[in-house]
Amino acid sequence: MTKAFGKGLFFACLAFVLWGTFPLYWRLLIAVQPLHILALRILLSLGLVATVLLSRKNFTWLAVFKNPKKAFFLVLAALLLCLNWGLYIWAVNQERTLEASLGYYISPLLSVLMGLVFFRERLRPLQWAAVAVAVCGVLLLTVMAGVLPWVSLVLAVTWSFYSLLKKKFTLSSLESLGTETLASAPVGLLLLFVAFPQEGGFFAPVFAGPQGLAYLAWLPAHTLVLLALCGLATMLPLYFFGKCTKLLPLSTIGFTQFIGPTLQFLIGLFIFGEAFPVYYFAAFVLIWISVLLYVVSLKTKVRPTAAG
Repeated sequence: MTKAFGKGLFFACLAFVLWGTFPLYWRLLIAVQPLHILALRILLSLGLVATVLLSRKNFTWLAVFKNPKKAFFLVLAALLLCLNWGLYIWAVNQERTLEASLGYYISPLLSVLMGLVFFRERLRPLQWAAVAVAVCGVLLLTVMAGVLPWVSLVLAVTWSFYSLLKKKFTLSSLESLGTETLASAPVGLLLLFVAFPQEGGFFAPVFAGPQGLAYLAWLPAHTLVLLALCGLATMLPLYFFGKCTKLLPLSTIGFTQFIGPTLQFLIGLFIFGEAFPVYYFAAFVLIWISVLLYVVSLKTKVRPTAAG
């Protein structure tokens, strides 16, 4: 193992461990309405990243908006990211962490199919098998539960399409986060003035004006501190991930990315004590088999050597 490979592996593990333990962080903010968390996550991330980039006299990320085509895809990517973030926070605080983790297990497999459709990439037999087994897992869950696992599927679809759109840009991780949060800022500002009735929650927003944030004044000080740190919490794992992508091959990153949903799964099951019926276990076993097939397919495609 080279020094660069070891350093890259450290950054990759650090990024995915942070992403994987996010449910613990969002659960501490359960008193805050999910889309208010999303709004502050967008705006605080923008403020923090813009400060870092502008202090370095980096204006490249702003120039992207001068190109109408790139600006369109950037806004679309930002909206997908907003939906993904918001739904994930909501799912964790609605005791649906296991469903969320399933979505992030499925996402890489969906990306494989997108490579086939959009980039005419050829799939290896093991990758076809991985996708087929994953589809069986989702179908089993749908049939046995009597309802489509929409939380998992929406998280997987939004993240996969977001990743697809990211291929159109050559920005660094921080530059990318800066452009996306800037494009999302109007959504974040709008969400600050929306209230979510208890009976409707995430899906029944009403315009409340500034008074919709009045409840924040009654929250404990530690909750407000944690809420203020959500921008930093967003930026750190992305920064570490950006570092690892320059040091590791695809095969290693493809393997380490499953640290995140695995930690989410363990937190949902053993810390949050979410329900885990037998059919859920059977569906997850199929998903884990598909993940194993996918990882093996990557190992046979790219040898794990340092990427310079």
